Amino acid sequence: MSKTNQQLRIIGGEWKRRQLPFADIDGLRPTPDRVRETLFNWLMWDIQNARVLDLCAGSGALSFEALSRGAAQVVMIEPNAVQSKFLKQNIRLLEAHNCQLHSMTAEKALLMLNGRAEDTEGFDLVFLDPPFQLNLWQDLANSVDPLLLDQAMVYVEADRDLLQLNLPNSWQLIKTTKAGQVHAGLFQKRAAAT
Repeated sequence: MSKTNQQLRIIGGEWKRRQLPFADIDGLRPTPDRVRETLFNWLMWDIQNARVLDLCAGSGALSFEALSRGAAQVVMIEPNAVQSKFLKQNIRLLEAHNCQLHSMTAEKALLMLNGRAEDTEGFDLVFLDPPFQLNLWQDLANSVDPLLLDQAMVYVEADRDLLQLNLPNSWQLIKTTKAGQVHAGLFQKRAAAT
């Protein structure tokens, strides 16, 4: 392994044990294996045929894990040009034709997706794991909320208690875990009262 990149390992599914390179960039921290395994155990019955949006793809660990386990489509957002090249290479390597990559910030991607919401089917699952120092949870959550289908799942990772993040009231926290300083949880969007 060269000093210019790191490796992540897919834990389960079709590509189990596959190693994928990603850029060695300050602040890029793949979801720890133990947390990823817990997350996908939680999603075991929900990941098949899901439409997934990974707002802050980073290494791509969550996206590739979702695809490996049967997600129908994954949309990845990653603004870093160097890491985007790694993601493109990994998409080609895995022949993941059901994976789209947008090389832009999550904020710009959400403006674009919301702008064509009538053409977007909506998402069953969203990964919301922004760089901790940017403190983007609330803004991204409010922007992605209109794109969520009723009962959609949202995975959130943060450096603080998840209930401090001021996420939408329609998101109900259903599972939590903690690994070191990482707080992680799964929320479900409740259907709007009619």
